[in-house]
Amino acid sequence: MIGAFIRAGIATAPHLIHPRAADQVFLTNLEDAGMAPTRSTVRLMPLIQAQQNGPTALIAEGIRHPKQVRMSMTTFVVEHREARFLIDPSMCADVHDSVLTELAQPYRMTVAPERPVIGLAQSLEDECGLAPERIDFVIPTHLHWDHIAGLYELPQQTPVLVQEAERAFALAGKQVPYGVARGPLRNRKFEPYELDGPPCLTFARSRDVFGDGSVIVVDLQGHTPGSVGLLLNTEDHGRVLIAGDAVWHSIQIDELRQKAPLLGDLVDADREETFKTIHRLSAATSTVPVIPVHDHGVVSHYLT
Repeated sequence: MIGAFIRAGIATAPHLIHPRAADQVFLTNLEDAGMAPTRSTVRLMPLIQAQQNGPTALIAEGIRHPKQVRMSMTTFVVEHREARFLIDPSMCADVHDSVLTELAQPYRMTVAPERPVIGLAQSLEDECGLAPERIDFVIPTHLHWDHIAGLYELPQQTPVLVQEAERAFALAGKQVPYGVARGPLRNRKFEPYELDGPPCLTFARSRDVFGDGSVIVVDLQGHTPGSVGLLLNTEDHGRVLIAGDAVWHSIQIDELRQKAPLLGDLVDADREETFKTIHRLSAATSTVPVIPVHDHGVVSHYLT
């Protein structure tokens, strides 16, 4: 683990001066399939549970100003007329002791959020007046530690909807991938699904969760094999796309920049697919606002 971290650090230096250029041919050839009509809306409530500063040059290679950007770790509560669910149950109150300890140093130190962290149960109670038992299911955008640590504060029987490729990536094999902590995932009730629906916007595959166009899962593979985004038709903001970790900050979309090798080479399972997904997100912004879930400024805009 330490060797991989050192190699990624060495590889970063030239990318800070000569970042990877956007693939204009790929971008030009992207087709926008549009969006299916929607017959319903959902209520979206972001719960910001933790924060930290991130070095811009590592988040979007070659971007030096500002030197740092503010990052958040956020759970999204979604209320549909048929169900109440969470996107990315992000943080448990004791995440530094119960989850981060599973991660190797120096990666652990690099990604640890500032204290204090607001646990999921407290966030649900304070912001929504909800007990964890009132959550019907969760849809993680992917299974990295900071998107599922809050499972520790949800009932064991709460269904976790995830693609099988993502579950296998996180839990199969002896070698734990960078960014994965298996503790919150053990003995959970996984409910697999497939992206068996048509193209949506610039994304090749989709799944309509309720069949009414209000919650559509789209394929954002690359960062992890089963990374997804969620296209929501919200009451207050219209349609928005929650993009998980396909990008960490909106500056990556604006400038078409991948993460620098440190930490990108460590946490992006497929760097080529991740870069293509950034292009797909960039093209989609002409139709729908994109919410990178760690971008504190963007997430804060949707607080109600």
